[in-house]
Formats: sequence, structure tokens, C-alpha cells
Amino acid sequence: MSRNIKLILEYDGTNYHGWQSQQGSGSPTIQETLETALKALTKEDIRTVSSGRTDAGVHALGHVANFPTESPIPGEAWAPALNRLLPRDIRVIASEEVRADFHARFSARGKQYRYVVLARSAPSALLRDHAWHVDRKLNLANMRRAAAHLVGKHDFSAFRSSACNAKVPVRKLRTLMIGKKGDQIEFILEADAFLMHMARNIVGTLIDVGLGRFSPDEVKAMIRGRDRTAAGKTAPARGLYLMQVFYPRS
Repeated sequence: MSRNIKLILEYDGTNYHGWQSQQGSGSPTIQETLETALKALTKEDIRTVSSGRTDAGVHALGHVANFPTESPIPGEAWAPALNRLLPRDIRVIASEEVRADFHARFSARGKQYRYVVLARSAPSALLRDHAWHVDRKLNLANMRRAAAHLVGKHDFSAFRSSACNAKVPVRKLRTLMIGKKGDQIEFILEADAFLMHMARNIVGTLIDVGLGRFSPDEVKAMIRGRDRTAAGKTAPARGLYLMQVFYPRS
């Protein structure tokens, strides 16, 4: 009888071409690395289902995936078994058997991302692949005023990639917080769902506000205008972390 196993994964995306398996990228993906480990463990050709795609270089602390299997391995035993086979920059934090109708993507009710900016003149040896280095002073007060215009239910066409194929561009941004600790600025973004590059485009635009390239009111106009070319840059993937995927309580 087929079983449904849910995994929560943490990974450093530096050496990977994002989540989704793709031919010709020249770099491994998280999905194909995980599925290779599953094949070695079960001898089954398992295809995993993901809570969403992550871009090349994006990191995760709470990426969710699920897969069907005939294996009798207990739900909680998948995590340690897979961690013995996976490279050190991918780890399964938890595993469990779930209902047959659980789907990592379609059952999700929201996601939370974190974005890290290193705001100082000198670059970092340690954070070079884990934060966006901005070497100019940022106006945090203006960034926070601009961020307030983005919270809520909006058409986020101005903040999605031109390659985004979502049929409906309306999303509810529940949280957009900007904090500062030392040289690091942290963005926390939580929404019912995200469009392609939406989190990175929002952060890039807010950094442009902090640099004086846009005013907070211009960000409000971007929402109304729904024009991607009128908004700011796309923040680099290396500063983005998928923190958590939310599901209904069972």
C-alpha cells in the first residue's frame, strides 16, 4: 500500500540551481539530489512534490516536500536515514507519514521568507553567499513607510517576474517587517502565496527607497500601476531564505 511521507528540509542553496530538476543547468538541484538519495534508500523511482520552487542560490530552513512510497520505513525514521546519504549542505529536519491527500504545494496556506542585507562599506568573507552586500547608507524610516503601502491584499504585478505564469497576480501580504541588528538588515515577508520573484523584487525596491531612488509614495503608486518596469531592482537570490510553509491544522 502506498504511503505519503512529508519532509521538512533545510539547505544552503549556494551550490544548487534551485529546487526543481532541470536538464542543462550545469549544476545540481535540490530536488534531484534528494531524489537520488531516496532511490538509494528505497530502490524506488520516487518523484517528490515541493511546496514551491526556489531560485538558484536561495536558501531554506523550512522547505516542505512530500512523496509516495511503498517502503515500510517509519515516518520519523526518514530524516536520519536520508541525512546519512545527503550532502552536508542539505538536511532533513523532520519527517512524518501524513494523510494521502496532503500535497506540499496545494495544501499550503502561506509562506514566510527572510531576506538578509549586509549594510556596511566592507564586504563579508562569511556572508558572501548568504546576504546582499549594500555599501551605502540606507534610510530605514523611508523603507518602513514604503513597506506599509505593500501590506494587505493587492495586485502585485509590479513585483513579479516577467516569466511568472500565475493566472491571478493578487496576493495577500500579511507581514512585511524590517529590522536592524548591527550591520545587518532583516526583512520578514509573509503572504498567503508569492508570485515568481515577488519577495526579491519587493526587497530590491525597498532598498532603492532606502538609497533615495524612490519615495514611499512612489511605491504606493507602483501597486496601483501594476507595471514591473516602474518598480525597483530584483534583489540577489543569495540573501533569501524560505523560513516556513503554513498548513491547516489537522
